[in-house]
Amino acid sequence: MTDASDKPDIRPIRSFGRIGGRALSARQQALVDDLLPKLTVPDGLRDPKDLFPDLKETWLEIGFGGGEHMAEQARRHRDVGFIGCEPFIEGMAKALTQVDADGLSNVRLRMEDARPLVNALAPGSLDRVFIMFPDPWPKKKQQKRRLIQPDFLDSLHRACRTGARVRFATDVASYADEALGRFRQHGGYRWLAERADDWRTAPTDHVTTRYETKRLGDCTPVWFDFEVV
Repeated sequence: MTDASDKPDIRPIRSFGRIGGRALSARQQALVDDLLPKLTVPDGLRDPKDLFPDLKETWLEIGFGGGEHMAEQARRHRDVGFIGCEPFIEGMAKALTQVDADGLSNVRLRMEDARPLVNALAPGSLDRVFIMFPDPWPKKKQQKRRLIQPDFLDSLHRACRTGARVRFATDVASYADEALGRFRQHGGYRWLAERADDWRTAPTDHVTTRYETKRLGDCTPVWFDFEVV
């Protein structure tokens, strides 16, 4: 007799986390109601230049959490268009607060899983991608839900131009090992580390996030930088 937990899961894979939680402040709710619709990336977007016609590059952050990293990168690089994907309302509200306060006209947002967006983009659309501390799905039976899977790496590779940079960071040892193995096995991503400090030490352009400071993982953070080939 087969236990129900052993049956194949044929439901769409979704990102893990709370869709709702602590109530938003009045200010945050107003931004979600009024500003988010103006910044939302449309369904089926193929060419990011439709969003950022006057900017030189397009960078994507997948699962931006509270938005600290994305917002600071957008402040530093006003000539770059940023697309941020985050499925959870609390993180989106925090990011909108920063975007509004700093007048970040180079940011567009999507409150859903990033995979449909990446799948829809035309080849060579992205110049840089950040995947910062994605949900590790720590239970063994859940790990098939992790973002870094062969099909996703195929889709991301197609959406990136040759020479684009991809950064993956995690503080979960099993995910670090698994993700690094999958990037390297793919063949389309060249790992840029030359010595251990290149992945054990935060890159000089890294922006520390609130999640990172909580030290919720089981290892010190690692940063893997890749070049798309």
